[in-house]
Amino acid sequence: MDLLESRGITRSFYGVQALAGVDLTVRAGTITGLIGPNGAGKTTLFNVISGLLRPDAGSIRFDGRDITGWRPDRITAAGLVRTFQIARGFPRLSVRENLMLYAPGQPGERVLAALARPDGAVRRERAISDEAARVAERLALGAVLDQPADALSGGQKKLLELGRALMARPRLVLLDEPAAGVNPTLAATLADHVRDLAREGTSFLVIEHDMALVERLCDPVIVMTEGRRLVEGSFAAVRADRRVQEAYLGVRAWAS
Repeated sequence: MDLLESRGITRSFYGVQALAGVDLTVRAGTITGLIGPNGAGKTTLFNVISGLLRPDAGSIRFDGRDITGWRPDRITAAGLVRTFQIARGFPRLSVRENLMLYAPGQPGERVLAALARPDGAVRRERAISDEAARVAERLALGAVLDQPADALSGGQKKLLELGRALMARPRLVLLDEPAAGVNPTLAATLADHVRDLAREGTSFLVIEHDMALVERLCDPVIVMTEGRRLVEGSFAAVRADRRVQEAYLGVRAWAS
């Protein structure tokens, strides 16, 4: 089943075309890799799919619904969540509080409920806090649950970024370079978490420049270049494709 489908997505910035008609499909239950040289348009595509940018043309369908032009919060509520290459969050809030912010159905977001704190709102807040603790424990963040986010290491911040996505109960997570700036041991740990979550029913579309990680984690792999999808297949197939080699190395490098 196709969970995400983009057709003919274009996006330009001041006359420079970043996306030139991207067609892309992500099947449910897969960990799909999205690779390509710098400037290929990968992060711009993530920004369009997640609602941070509106496409100039084209359409995006998620879980059978046309979500083109939806606000990011509406897309997240529908079950499509993204992370960022540079881990975001609120540095002075604790790990628990950062996780709790991403949970759906928070009565405290309404003014009267926040002020009056009826029993139902209090129970829901406790349930969200308990869920945050479970997510933190799963991602080996239990020991720092009540520490401020700015006290975490770079690798722990990456885990927190994944944890915040999980708190939104996604069907599909767009992971933007999860291993960037992370030591190989923690990158392997992140990959293990992603595999476990995929086995439990969460799908992933992953931008990553670490080809060893892509090879271990992703199937299929989509290659982008110059704002378009170039080729799709297994990692071995795309690695052997001359067009991919030329996109990464250049024609002269390949010829030499």
